[in-house]
Amino acid sequence: MSTAREVSELLTRLRLGEDSTLELKRVVLAGRKVSGPSGESIADEVASLANSIGGDLLLGVDDKTRQPIGLSIEDLDIVEAWLANLVESSCDPTPTIHVRRIELPNAGGDLLPVLWVQVPRSLFVHRSPSGYLHRVGSTKRQQSPDQLSRLFAQRSRAGLIFYDEVPVVDCGMGALSKPLWSRFLGGGSDPDEVKLQKMKVLTQNEGSWVASVAGCLMCSEHPRQWLPSAFIQCVRYLGTERTADQQHDALDADGPLDAQVVEAVRFVLRNMHVGARKDVGRVDYPQYAAGAVFEAIANAAAHRDYSMPGSAVRIHQFVDRLEIDSPGALPNSQTIETLPYKQATRNELIVSLLTRCPVDLPGVPRRTLMDRRGEGVPLLIEESRRLSGRTPEYTLIGNDMLKLTIYAASRPPDPVAVPETFTRGRYGVDAYGGGPYGGKTKADDAP
Repeated sequence: MSTAREVSELLTRLRLGEDSTLELKRVVLAGRKVSGPSGESIADEVASLANSIGGDLLLGVDDKTRQPIGLSIEDLDIVEAWLANLVESSCDPTPTIHVRRIELPNAGGDLLPVLWVQVPRSLFVHRSPSGYLHRVGSTKRQQSPDQLSRLFAQRSRAGLIFYDEVPVVDCGMGALSKPLWSRFLGGGSDPDEVKLQKMKVLTQNEGSWVASVAGCLMCSEHPRQWLPSAFIQCVRYLGTERTADQQHDALDADGPLDAQVVEAVRFVLRNMHVGARKDVGRVDYPQYAAGAVFEAIANAAAHRDYSMPGSAVRIHQFVDRLEIDSPGALPNSQTIETLPYKQATRNELIVSLLTRCPVDLPGVPRRTLMDRRGEGVPLLIEESRRLSGRTPEYTLIGNDMLKLTIYAASRPPDPVAVPETFTRGRYGVDAYGGGPYGGKTKADDAP
């Protein structure tokens, strides 16, 4: 979502024309393919902005007249996919970009859709088809050996910074919610702003204090305004395949990161089936252990790679399994085999803040969103295996997506094998639902 102030500022920059931080490009399509500008030239523009102080690329605006030409809704999809592919394939390493869809007025006042591509200053040095470029005014230039040597030295030191500590441009302290950031403050006589700076919730960007990625995620009401992929997408299907006609329920869990986790967990528990026995009183048997669902979603949100544009945490709930996709390869020296035994994170600051966030969910023994004891993955595996008889599976998709599959319990197990955790009343009203193995309904509890 773009605010009126942001659009107004962008229109002012558009009237003044291209400079060190603004590049305009008309986009021409032939059928369903982009015929102009060339992919190499766009890759050069993105890399040069990332190698400099960052900036904005507007696709769908004529660079000579400075007037929006616009793109159809279908063309927006095509151009965005084209952009993501060429940046990934033509820039080394792949720079971070944030793509936003906005409407800008042309000379006649008509609102036309364009793509606003925000390119933050990078922690790395990027090579594009034309080499190592940087911005000089409205042009891009090859960097001299001396310039390149200094840039590599500067960025190698900056590379020691975790991505969750990187500044989020335009997300100043005024964009953060006091009730959200106040929960992280301890004692001491320092002003609140200084405390937030020491905690790295606020960080410096070109001489001003703005939120870090972690600060934006944890302390803003709507972090997607600045980090478009910072949400959890949840979909429940009636069958075993990911098809539109089988989609039964859907939710984009938005807001502060801890609230996203809680909302996504509730979605899964609300949509799962709960079987029952009446051998001695009533005992409920859910498809998934609430504690395991919580650990899986909390880990995906805390440890995902937030530098990957266009990739959200995605939860797909089928009748026989739960799939959770988390963007990013495994951090550090972690492997699929070492996940139950070894702790590693790419987001130290996010994890630190989540350890201070209380949680109170039925069936979840944890009292904070995260802890550092390394018990989460073993608990997830053991509770899921005990309930369904199958071990959850981690799979690395390509080199940029970690998938976790948790298998559903297909029938109520023998009462002797049921742990006390899963007895009646642990899940509350969110657990109700029919099922193929004798589902429970609200009518079952009617007086």
